[in-house]
Amino acid sequence: MEGTCNNRSHFQTIFLILVVFTSSSFTESVSAARPVAGDTNTEFIRTSCKSTTYPNLCFSSLSSRATAIGVSPQLLAHESLTVSLETAQSTSVTMVELAHGQGMTPREIGAMHDCVEELSDAVVELRKSLGEMKQLRGKDFDLKMSDIQTWVSAALTDEDTCTEGFAGKVMNGKVKTVVRGRILDVAHMTSNALALINSLAAFHG
Repeated sequence: MEGTCNNRSHFQTIFLILVVFTSSSFTESVSAARPVAGDTNTEFIRTSCKSTTYPNLCFSSLSSRATAIGVSPQLLAHESLTVSLETAQSTSVTMVELAHGQGMTPREIGAMHDCVEELSDAVVELRKSLGEMKQLRGKDFDLKMSDIQTWVSAALTDEDTCTEGFAGKVMNGKVKTVVRGRILDVAHMTSNALALINSLAAFHG
C-alpha cells in the first residue's frame, strides 16, 4: 500500500513539473510570436519610406521618432516635415557662419547669401505646411492638403535653386563639398516629405 502511495505521489510530481514546463514554454512561444509595438512602428516607417525617392535617408531620419509616429500616415508626414524644417534651419545657420568666414571670394559669398535667402523662403513654406498639417481634418481636408503640397513643392524648388547655385566652378574645395552636401540633404528630406504627403493624400482620396 505504501509503495502504491509513493508511486502515485511520484507520478503527481512528474505531472506537475510537466504542466509547469508546458505552460512556461507556451507563454514564451506566445510572447515571441506577439509583435512588439516598437518593432511594428519601425517596420511601418521602413515600408512607408519605400515610396520615397531616398528611402534609406527617409528611414534613418525618422526611425528614431517611431514612438511619436506609431502607424499613422499623418504623423509620419508631420514628422518628416519637422525633420526637413529642422535640417533647413540648421543648414541656413551654418551657411551664414561660413559666409562670414575668411578666404572666400566675392562670387562665393554672393552664392552663399543667395542660397541663404532661398533656404529662408523654404523654412517659411515648411513652417506653413506644418501649421496646416496640425489642422488637417474635417470637410476641408482636400483644400488644406492641396495647400500643404503647394508649399512643400515650393520649398523643394527653393532648395533645388540653392543647390544649382553651387554648380560648376562658383565654389571650389572643402567649403563647396560641405555646403553642397548639406543643401542636398535638405532637398532630399523635403523630397521625401512631399512623397509621404502625397501618399497621405492618396490614402484619404
